[in-house]
Amino acid sequence: MTSDAPTAGHPSADIGLTALISEAEKLASPHGAEGEKATAVNSEKNRSLYASRIKIYPKLVHGRYRLVKWIVMAITLGVYYITPWIRWDRGPFAPDQAVLLDFPHRRFYFFWIEIWPQEIYYLTGLLILASVLLFLVTSLAGRVWCGYTCPQTVWTDLFIYIERLIEGDRSARIRLDKSSFTLGKALRKLSKHTAWLIVALATGGAWVFYFDDAPQLALNLLTFSADPVAYLFIAMFTATTYVFGGLAREQVCTYMCPWPRIQGAMFDDESFLVTYKYDRGDPRGPHKKNTSWDGRGDCIDCGQCVAACPMGIDIRDGMQLECIQCALCIDACDDIMAKVGRPRGLIEYDTPANMDRRIAGEKEQINIFRPRTVIYMAVLGLVSAIMFFSLATRGSIDLNVLRDRNPLFVQLSDGSIRNGYTIKIINKVHEEQGFTVRIEDLPSAQLVQQGVSVGENVKVALAPDSLKEFKTFVVLPREALNLLDDGEASVTFIVENTQTGETDSNRTSFRGPR
Repeated sequence: MTSDAPTAGHPSADIGLTALISEAEKLASPHGAEGEKATAVNSEKNRSLYASRIKIYPKLVHGRYRLVKWIVMAITLGVYYITPWIRWDRGPFAPDQAVLLDFPHRRFYFFWIEIWPQEIYYLTGLLILASVLLFLVTSLAGRVWCGYTCPQTVWTDLFIYIERLIEGDRSARIRLDKSSFTLGKALRKLSKHTAWLIVALATGGAWVFYFDDAPQLALNLLTFSADPVAYLFIAMFTATTYVFGGLAREQVCTYMCPWPRIQGAMFDDESFLVTYKYDRGDPRGPHKKNTSWDGRGDCIDCGQCVAACPMGIDIRDGMQLECIQCALCIDACDDIMAKVGRPRGLIEYDTPANMDRRIAGEKEQINIFRPRTVIYMAVLGLVSAIMFFSLATRGSIDLNVLRDRNPLFVQLSDGSIRNGYTIKIINKVHEEQGFTVRIEDLPSAQLVQQGVSVGENVKVALAPDSLKEFKTFVVLPREALNLLDDGEASVTFIVENTQTGETDSNRTSFRGPR
């Protein structure tokens, strides 16, 4: 007859004995179970809530993707710093800065395009285009935006380049940080941070040039006669650029940016992602020269892909939230494969579906047109067509008519009905223009201004690139009240440019007694 009870020395017996002793200690203690709870709380308080940052020392690599990153960095930085200085002739009464956010006059100038406040829908369309394009690119090729063109990536790349020039490559920087404090080390660190601050200051200064005339603002800044707000924003942008690009770096991408958490919804099995081909690389391990490659993978476990990664991750562990798809690990691995005589592409842009196809012995495929990408392309094309059509047919006149709501109407002594309207006309031409305003769809009605009938139309002159607002009245004679259907009728205001013949209209209502 056997017993189910654990015997002495058995793991189960040891666990049970430990639990009994622990319970006895609780009962014997002055506070019992409450004392144990207090001890646990104190232990939890002493535990750190945040992991210490492990500093990353990215190694310089050479290859096609590193070259692409250099080119993209040069182009994007050039566009950012140079654009405010580009001139664009719009005539004598308009600013000649090609790209300008003119807040005092509530205008946005982009080369030949001028956006007024009431045309904010263009900005909405632009944001929709940018979002959908980002979704499409992410679905096709992963986080290429993050790896190549994101401002955080571009400026971090620039700061690392400066750091490498002053302190050396990866191994030299590691040795410098581990070495004791000397005058030479202090000078190197001071030089690096000074260079970072200069770049950060240039970045903050360039940003404010988008909001005012760049040459004049630069002169005012140098002579300390600029608005204090300009200095404040330059200081803010300088500080954030210095902290994000020089100090925080990968922490911004990992903990502050929401996009890594969203990107998972954009990927599928046909998305091209930076991938370690474990079907070819494993099993991995060191390899000696002139020994056989049979029975093992191509990965020699050198760790160069990790050393090159600006995020400090190991791509061989699979897709990770921190990976920005910069592809520098590809260049590092290709260099090693060339040295050991193995084919390049152990780490490469690849799709999970192709990985499965290779393992199954099937032919690889590239599927660009998938349901989600087709939808993104369709939305992108539709919104682009709407915006281009709107810009192509955009007039130089804008008319807005607002009918008085209090009172809805006034009955005059002769029995006629009067409605008041506030008319706003925008002249988008950079020259003075003459306009006439008339009404249609309401026969016998007359336009009245300041108590005087002006007949069929009102004549207005507008200054270049300006808005004019004025009050006018529409009077319907008593004998024409039968035109009102249940106390209401439609009336259309039409404004016409007397020089060009261009017109714009606004349909509203005329109210009277039921």
